[in-house]
Amino acid sequence: MKIKVVWIGKTKEPAIQSLTDEYLRRIGHYISVEGIAARDEAALLERCAFAPSGKGQKSASNEKANLVLMESGGKEFSSEQFAQFLGDYQDRNPLPLVFAIGGANGFSDEARSAAQITLSLGKMTLAHELARVVLLEQIYRAFTILKGHPYHCGH
Repeated sequence: MKIKVVWIGKTKEPAIQSLTDEYLRRIGHYISVEGIAARDEAALLERCAFAPSGKGQKSASNEKANLVLMESGGKEFSSEQFAQFLGDYQDRNPLPLVFAIGGANGFSDEARSAAQITLSLGKMTLAHELARVVLLEQIYRAFTILKGHPYHCGH
């Protein structure tokens, strides 16, 4: 299994980039992971094989994947439930799992129709760069839960 975390826009804060890099490194101890910045939603969908690249051609990546949109109205999981979701996915599906964090205006209907699931990090509104770090930390936490690592400790 491979995980891709894709976000729209350039990283403005060096601290966010540092945390992004750190959690991608940590997750990489458990699973293949990639962080990708996309210029806009169309680039996000094309980069991740969810939209045509133009005039009937397949997307640039040609790799099928399952899309998870991160939106405030999505399904909420506890850390343990999220770990179970990732563990079940890993056991049952060989396709990459793409977590997408949208821009300030959320996602279009086209992106929502391409998604297999929509998840939320909670009811509070988070800045998109901060949401990325929270998502990465939760992915890392999920794999530590699955592997019985003491990082989580049941909190």
